[in-house]
Amino acid sequence: MAAHLILIDALNLIRRIYAVQERPFAQIKQQHDDNLSASTLKQVLFNTQQTSVNALTKIINQLEPTHALAVFDSQQPCWRYKLFEGYKKGRKKMPEHLANKLTAIQDAFMEQGVDSLTSDEDEADDLIATLAVKMAFHGQKVTIISTDKGFLPLLSPNIHLYDYFNRRYLDEEHVQSKFDVKSSQLIDFWTLTGDNTNKIEGVSGIGHVNAAKLLNQYGSIKAILNAKDLKASLAEKLTQSHASMDLARKLLTLKKDIPLGFNLKDIRLTTPSPAPEINGNIIAINADRS
Repeated sequence: MAAHLILIDALNLIRRIYAVQERPFAQIKQQHDDNLSASTLKQVLFNTQQTSVNALTKIINQLEPTHALAVFDSQQPCWRYKLFEGYKKGRKKMPEHLANKLTAIQDAFMEQGVDSLTSDEDEADDLIATLAVKMAFHGQKVTIISTDKGFLPLLSPNIHLYDYFNRRYLDEEHVQSKFDVKSSQLIDFWTLTGDNTNKIEGVSGIGHVNAAKLLNQYGSIKAILNAKDLKASLAEKLTQSHASMDLARKLLTLKKDIPLGFNLKDIRLTTPSPAPEINGNIIAINADRS
């Protein structure tokens, strides 16, 4: 039986669940211009943990993986912040009380047979990408559980992206419908348009429609830059944006070569029945396991 690894973008899952649990109380708080009581916060956090564990159980029952891992972001700024100070500027920070609850949630995940992984230097996205690509290289199936569009460039016959909240796979058809390009062109697409979610600037004057049109015509940014039939104004914009495009590409591209420090057997689920071992260490990370 082939291996099937699910990689859970843990904070993507937990923070969305927390937002739903907090919303009714937050509305009451806003109406009364008051802070949530300690007992209310405790209840919200308890509900968040229970709902997160229930979600994990549903994911495992539905997708029937042989291996699973919950991957967490470090609370410290990753390498992208060092490269670009404005990275994710203005994004709402995780509430401290939720951050303090993560260890308990990790323990609850472990009780379900799912271990957790975090790193001090890399984002969860980079760890997930590294694991996914290494597994896919060995011909094994990987399903990433996340709503983060940043994983879409990883799509392949062996790497899938599943949106738990909407119960759907984010596949090539989804990419084509949303962006009008192929998944393999998304990094070029966002390099041109920028990524407002992460506060990454693109090329001034190039929006989604024009970026898709250019990529569908020429195939890649490299081919666009080498084209002889571009309008002079567009060619000038691109020439003036070489530095910003280079920075955007570095920020947008997920690392796929992080050294790992564990074996596939370490993240095997006890149920369903374990898959045969892949020869050698597929992963073997300079990361801390929680």
